[in-house]
Amino acid sequence: MELNEARAKYKKLQEKLAAFDHATSLISFDGVTTAPKGTAENRSQTLSVLTEEEYLLSTGKETVELLEYLDSRKDELTEKEKRSVYLALKDIRQMQKIPMDEYIEYEKLMVEADDVWHRAKEASDFELFRPLLERIVEFTLRFAGYCAPEKDPYDYWIDQYAEGLTTKTCDKFFDALKSRIVPLLKRISEKPQISDACICGDFDKKAQEEFAYELMKTIGLDLSHCGLAETEHPFTTSLGSHHDVRITTNYHRENVSYSMYSVIHEGGHALYDSGSEDELAYTNLDGGASSQSRFYENILGRSRGFISYLFPVMRRFFPEQMKNYTEEDLYKAVNLVTPSLIRTEADEVTYCLHIMIRYDLEKRLMHGELKVKDLPSEWNRLYKEYLGIDVPNDREGVLQDSHWSGGLIGYFPSYALGSAYGAQFLRKMREEINVDECLAKGDFAPINEWNRERIWKYGQMKKPQDILEDVFGEPFDPTVYTDYLEKKYTGIYNL
Repeated sequence: MELNEARAKYKKLQEKLAAFDHATSLISFDGVTTAPKGTAENRSQTLSVLTEEEYLLSTGKETVELLEYLDSRKDELTEKEKRSVYLALKDIRQMQKIPMDEYIEYEKLMVEADDVWHRAKEASDFELFRPLLERIVEFTLRFAGYCAPEKDPYDYWIDQYAEGLTTKTCDKFFDALKSRIVPLLKRISEKPQISDACICGDFDKKAQEEFAYELMKTIGLDLSHCGLAETEHPFTTSLGSHHDVRITTNYHRENVSYSMYSVIHEGGHALYDSGSEDELAYTNLDGGASSQSRFYENILGRSRGFISYLFPVMRRFFPEQMKNYTEEDLYKAVNLVTPSLIRTEADEVTYCLHIMIRYDLEKRLMHGELKVKDLPSEWNRLYKEYLGIDVPNDREGVLQDSHWSGGLIGYFPSYALGSAYGAQFLRKMREEINVDECLAKGDFAPINEWNRERIWKYGQMKKPQDILEDVFGEPFDPTVYTDYLEKKYTGIYNL
């Protein structure tokens, strides 16, 4: 086989795999957005067929031989080709270690689990979901054992979602945050509480939908390539390539900030996923290597500069609700610090505590120190210990997140790290851009372009840690984040 012939075959293979991913993603997206409730079995059947075909195509003898040939001549490949072949071989060698019948069974389980989780959450009944989650945990442990028997199973899964991340790193990170955040939270709790009345009340759903599209345009999303839907739990998905990305939200009439910040959060995901170079489309290098969702949601979206822009916009969409309030009222309301039940509604100061609870539970599940049946009681105990609040039911407790129903055990730690990375991004960005002035104008173009040139365009070309160090010019430093929190909230609460 000639090298150019192998390159052409590999390009065709990636296009086929992208098509399978597009089809399965569309079916899954339909399942959690507009599909009738009774259609899960139909989707499960279709996905099992597509998954089997994708598995055979991904791990078949011809594919393996092609990739091994390209790998043997990697010195003649471009940097993009080398990285793509490396990632493909890495995935294939892991896939080959998982028996095909188990992989297909797992994919069918994911469809069933998502459907049951929705019903369990609606009924606030963990026992309804428990048998599915027990099977998910079993598969998760078994797959880790197949793919990396020499590794701690939780280390294996954390690395899948944030390449290079380990429990050792997470333990040090969370310990560093606890030493500064817990005392800060105590100081805040001793001050008179600020009011969030301006974002609470009765906000018409239709007006919120229109406001959501306005927010999408403001932060720089291309509405011809990014759609918005409504789901129980907001999320982002790329359908086949960065040319088609979807975000979802959930509208709460009694609190406009829920959808507002869900849209900005998921929009941060979407901007990154859609920011890859065009030549990476339909390849395994397309899409974000990490996340900037909380950078957009909190560090930009809750900044004083952006609130000065947003306040008159909100008065236009919600004139009655906002007429008696000021810009300062809005700034303080969206930065209110108060322990809460729901992770996605948590403020900047307490958010990492929500993640620490999930990290603790997942790590113990993976180490055999905690049984699935005991999750609700342990969840409730840790919420009382970390946040000082009682969990009234499963819906607002252990069933609140969709991640476990999708098999994403090990994903949560990246959220807390993403928050911390954002503070260091901001510090670096301010060396070149007047970020506060851009936000006050609602002009995200310079900010997005800075991110695109330094981060987004590379897609999966670089490991997350390499991207961070290239941008920062130094190792990641969690104290930049804790310094940011202390400075911001000392000002808000007059500490």
